[in-house]
Amino acid sequence: MAGRRRVVVLVVAAALLVAVASAGASGKSARFELLRLAPAASLADLARMDRERMAFISSRGRRRAAETASAFAMPLSSGAYTGTGQYFVRFRVGTPAQPFLLVADTGSDLTWVKCRGAASPSHATATSSLPAPAPASPRRTFRPDKSRTWAPIPCSSATCRESLPFSLAACATPANPCAYDYRYKDGSAARGTVGVDSATIALSGRAARKAKLRGVVLGCTTSYNGQSFLASDGVLSLGYSNISFASRAASRFGGRFSYCLVDHLAPRNATSYLTFGPNPAFSSRRPSEGTASCKPAPAPTPAPAGAPGARQTPLVLDHRTRPFYAVTVKGVSVAGELLKIPRAVWDVEQGGGAILDSGTSLTMLAKPAYRAVVAALSKRLAGLPRVTMDPFDYCYNWTSPSGSDVAAPLPMLAVHFAGSARLEPPAKSYVIDAAPGVKCIGLQEGPWPGLSVIGNILQQEHLWEYDLKNRRLRFKRSRCMH
Repeated sequence: MAGRRRVVVLVVAAALLVAVASAGASGKSARFELLRLAPAASLADLARMDRERMAFISSRGRRRAAETASAFAMPLSSGAYTGTGQYFVRFRVGTPAQPFLLVADTGSDLTWVKCRGAASPSHATATSSLPAPAPASPRRTFRPDKSRTWAPIPCSSATCRESLPFSLAACATPANPCAYDYRYKDGSAARGTVGVDSATIALSGRAARKAKLRGVVLGCTTSYNGQSFLASDGVLSLGYSNISFASRAASRFGGRFSYCLVDHLAPRNATSYLTFGPNPAFSSRRPSEGTASCKPAPAPTPAPAGAPGARQTPLVLDHRTRPFYAVTVKGVSVAGELLKIPRAVWDVEQGGGAILDSGTSLTMLAKPAYRAVVAALSKRLAGLPRVTMDPFDYCYNWTSPSGSDVAAPLPMLAVHFAGSARLEPPAKSYVIDAAPGVKCIGLQEGPWPGLSVIGNILQQEHLWEYDLKNRRLRFKRSRCMH
C-alpha cells in the first residue's frame, strides 16, 4: 500500500510542476487531473484504512486536548479521620498510573511518594483536638520498575547538583541515582532517590478526559519519619520552586492554582478540589472578561477579583521565604479595633513577615503579634471559666450547668492585608473545638524575630487562588463542598 501511495504522489508532483510552469508563462490558473495508477482498493480495505486514520486523528486530538485544556482538578479532603491536621489530595503517577494519597503542602518543593520497602517509625499519639487515628493499614507504595515513564536523575547531573537543594553530595559513580534527605521545619524528614515521571490528570470540562503531565520531579522515599506521613503516601509539593508540582502544573495551566479547605474536622467524604488553571469561582461577570480569562486584574481593592465577595492582595514571591508564599500584613483587628503590633513583625526586611502554609494546622504568630491578639481575645472571653489543655495557653469550659454549650458571643478577628483586603475567618477557625465542651484560642506563639504562619485552620472554608503569573493572591468565603 505504501508503494501505491508513492506512485500517486510522484504523478501528482510531476503534473503540478508542469501545470505551474505553464500557468506561470501564460499568467492563467492551472488545472490538472488526478489519476489512480494502482488497482482500486476493496471497500473492506478502505474501511480498515479509515479506522486506522481515525485512530491516528483521535490520538492527536487527545494530545491536543491536553495541550489546550485550561484547567484540571484533584480531589482534596481533610485528614482529620486519620488523626492528623493535614489535607490530603489524590494523585496518580507513573505509566500505568499508580494511585496515592498525598499531603497538600504549600511549603514543600519536593513531591515524593513512599517506595516499596519504605521504613517508617512507630505510630505517634495524635493531638487531643483531632479524632483518634485510624487503625494502621498497609499503605500504597510506588514501584518505579513498574512505570514505563520513570527516569532516575543521575547524581552527577547538573539537575542533581544545582537544582535540587536537598540532594546529598555523595555520588559513588556518575550513573548512581540522585539521593536526597528532605527535612521539614517540624522535625519530620524523608530520604530516598529522585527522578522524573508522568502524572495522570483529569482535565476540566463536560467530557471526562485524562491526560499526562510529563516531567514531574518525583522523590522515591525509602525511609521517613513524621506523624502525618503515617496516614498518607507522601507529599504533593505546592511551594514556590522551579521543581515543585505546583510550578510545573501552573506553567501549563494558566499560571495559577487554587484550593478550598473544608472544615478541618469534616468527615472523610467531604471533598473539595485543588485546581490548576482558572477557577470559575473567581471569574469576572463583567462583559469585558471571559470566565477563563488570564488577563492581569486591576490594582488591588477590597473586592475586585471579579466574583462577588472575592478579595485580593499582592503575592510576595521573595527568595528569603521560598518555597513559601508570603503576603504583606498591615495589621490585625479584634472586634473592629486595630491592635498595636510593631510594623517590624510583618516586615521581612526587619526579621518578620507572614506566609500562608497549607501544611501547618495552627496559625503561629510572632511573639509581639501573638501577645496582642490573645490579650484582645481573652479579654472578651473573661466571663468563661478557664481550663488547662496543652498545647494552648487559653482554653475555656464551654459547657453550661445544664450541659449544653454556652451561647457566648465571639469577637470578630480580621487580618488586614495590603490592598485593603481583609481575611475575616469564621470564629471556629480561631476559637477552636479542642475537646468536648472545651474551646481554645487556636493560635500558637512563634519566636521573634521570625515569620508568622497562617495555618490551614485559619484558611478553612475559604477558596484561595495563587496567581503566580500576576503575583496575586485571591480569596473568598466558601463552604468548599462539591
